[in-house]
Amino acid sequence: MIFTIGHSNHSIEEFLALLGRHKITALADVRSAPYSRWARQFNKDALTAALADANIAYVYLGAELGGRPKDAALQENGKPNYAAMAQTETFRTGIGRVLEGAKSYTIALMCAERDPTDCHRFHLISRELAARGVAISHILPSGDVEGQTQTQQRLGEINAHPDLFDR
Repeated sequence: MIFTIGHSNHSIEEFLALLGRHKITALADVRSAPYSRWARQFNKDALTAALADANIAYVYLGAELGGRPKDAALQENGKPNYAAMAQTETFRTGIGRVLEGAKSYTIALMCAERDPTDCHRFHLISRELAARGVAISHILPSGDVEGQTQTQQRLGEINAHPDLFDR
């Protein structure tokens, strides 16, 4: 089982409580840049210190698993091409590190977005892990968890009901 979580605009105390509720022992930061202009408590140094105080290990994997590739060949019309990204050796190495870490830790993959349907942790990383038979649970802001299949179904419902003003 591997979890995902978005730091959103949680206080560090709320965030640590969410991790504790699900017995997370290691956090893999999959942001391309481990900093937040709006939620400074999630800047790498501050986050690492808070996690250490909570006895939660931290690893930065944004270089391997981040959602904003610098390589133009991994973009299509200025947007990340997840299919191409998933085929890179760098991405495969990052996935391997997560799978190896999951043998010893209860891992949560962290990015910034509140809802996993808005984030590459769902669209790229979780899909790859699920394809390898790994159970994925997305920790929602409420603390509830949603499995990968449930999240896919919810995304389908969102896409089936477009905004009335989106014409």
